[in-house]
Amino acid sequence: MADSDSRMEPRPEYVLTLDCPDGPGIVHDVSGFLVRNGGNILESQQFGDRPARRFFMRIHFETGPGASTLEELRAGFEVVAARYSMTWQLWTARAPYRTLIMVSKFGHCLNDLLYRWSVGALQIEIPAIVSNHPDLEPLARLYGIDYHHIPVTPETKPAAEEQLLELVSSLDIDLVVLARYMQVLSDDLAKHLEGRAINIHHSFLPSFKGARPYHQAFERGVKLVGATAHYVTADLDEGPIIEQDVTRVDHTASIEQYVAAGRDVESQVLSRAVRWHAETRILLNGNRTVVFR
Repeated sequence: MADSDSRMEPRPEYVLTLDCPDGPGIVHDVSGFLVRNGGNILESQQFGDRPARRFFMRIHFETGPGASTLEELRAGFEVVAARYSMTWQLWTARAPYRTLIMVSKFGHCLNDLLYRWSVGALQIEIPAIVSNHPDLEPLARLYGIDYHHIPVTPETKPAAEEQLLELVSSLDIDLVVLARYMQVLSDDLAKHLEGRAINIHHSFLPSFKGARPYHQAFERGVKLVGATAHYVTADLDEGPIIEQDVTRVDHTASIEQYVAAGRDVESQVLSRAVRWHAETRILLNGNRTVVFR
């Protein structure tokens, strides 16, 4: 006789994230709400920012047969959220984020994201790739993803950004990833995408700005090559940092090895930032982030 557990339907799983002014009773009331609504906590993480007196929490939970639906949970939690002036989100745990990737001519980050997505390592869907150059269209075709070539010049930039926003809206995009997209977004576009657009860049800033930063670093004998993933804001390359990493180089490294090391660390840092965002593990804390890994 087959084990009855093997025929059981998987239980619905959800993720609740919240932040609010710190104070007593928050964890008690949140967990109590979940218990009353048939919730069983699978993972719980919290952080209290003592200087800011602000509390952050992420709970991954499941519900059993006859428990409240997602809509009922959201409606019921409004009472708890209002009591503590919470900013909060409640999502189905396995729901993939619909992700638009933007790229220029450097394809290492795009290639890495596409591979990780194809093997199920990223909880995302990729309905489209946007580029200001046609070079990487064959890579998009290899994965069966629509490729939109939107050239950008100073004269056409407003129209190009309008076209991009139309894609974001029509494709119901949750997240925009700038995977070495070498165009500066306008302030209006950055504000429109605030909190749902991630950028990656080398970590030589502000020391080595402009073109050929790896060549500049080589000339100065830099020993650490790094990358930073952050949320896009109107302040260029100064949005809330999600993830950073470095790799060591030494006096024997050539310029080509500096560049190769930079590409590797950029790809790894960006993929981690995208994964954490898609799993709702990142909460904004002013100009900083709380990342529940």
